[in-house]
Amino acid sequence: MLRTTPLAALMFLAFSPAAFADAVTAPAAPAAPAATADTAKPAAAAAKPVAIVNGKEIPALYGELVKREMMATGQPDSPQLDQRVRDSLVSLELLSRAAIDKGLDRDPRLAAALDIRRKDMLAKAYLEDYVRSHPVSEAEIQAEYDKARAAANTTEYHARHILVKTEDEAKKVLAELNKKAKFEDLAKKYSKDPGSAKNGGDLGWTDPAAFVKEFATALTSLKKGEITKTPVKTQFGYHIIQLVDTRPMAIPPLAEVRGEIVKQLQQRRAREAIAAVREGAKIE
Repeated sequence: MLRTTPLAALMFLAFSPAAFADAVTAPAAPAAPAATADTAKPAAAAAKPVAIVNGKEIPALYGELVKREMMATGQPDSPQLDQRVRDSLVSLELLSRAAIDKGLDRDPRLAAALDIRRKDMLAKAYLEDYVRSHPVSEAEIQAEYDKARAAANTTEYHARHILVKTEDEAKKVLAELNKKAKFEDLAKKYSKDPGSAKNGGDLGWTDPAAFVKEFATALTSLKKGEITKTPVKTQFGYHIIQLVDTRPMAIPPLAEVRGEIVKQLQQRRAREAIAAVREGAKIE
């Protein structure tokens, strides 16, 4: 695979946030369903337990949470869904009670798993609260966009290449090119890059930052129509590269990328929260 990442051509890769563990990233809470005759019930009715199992109430809040999760997967609000929620919670209550009666809750591995799950949910809640209480400002969004524009490449390159396994093979290809063989024909015949060989080695219009360093350096040193005079070695093998053309890169307007910038800044907020709690901790 020649490109380092399918997103590398996007200008905002320059400030993509470092990934942090899914266990502490909190997805946005699913939107509550629109009020209907069934959902807009008096508070007293809404507080009615989902069910009473062996004398123990299953609170209405449990039903609301489970129903929201089910609706987030695309299940429509309906009496049938309400019944599935009720049945699920009744079964959960009975099975968990049976596990406790059997002493399974005292198993160290299960106790550890339950504790980790609890802490995971608390961590997510804390990060969500931190992000909400430290909202991203319009000034921050504009500054991040301006920073990305300044760091972005201003030129796109249209390239072709022929990828082979050995330097000797690459030199053989160069010899044929020097005898006026067509680049496209040799790419179809010799190239080991399945994504471009059938198209005559054509890689299309790309930000050179999308390619591995050695390839990008060789490509950007070429003039229009020029072919590398020696094989270019990368982690994928040996390349013969041709620069077809260049053009100014179109930078997307802020309106098109605003949502992505906000997500990145919110992730930065979450990392700040993690750093803050770690800074005051004694870790041995």
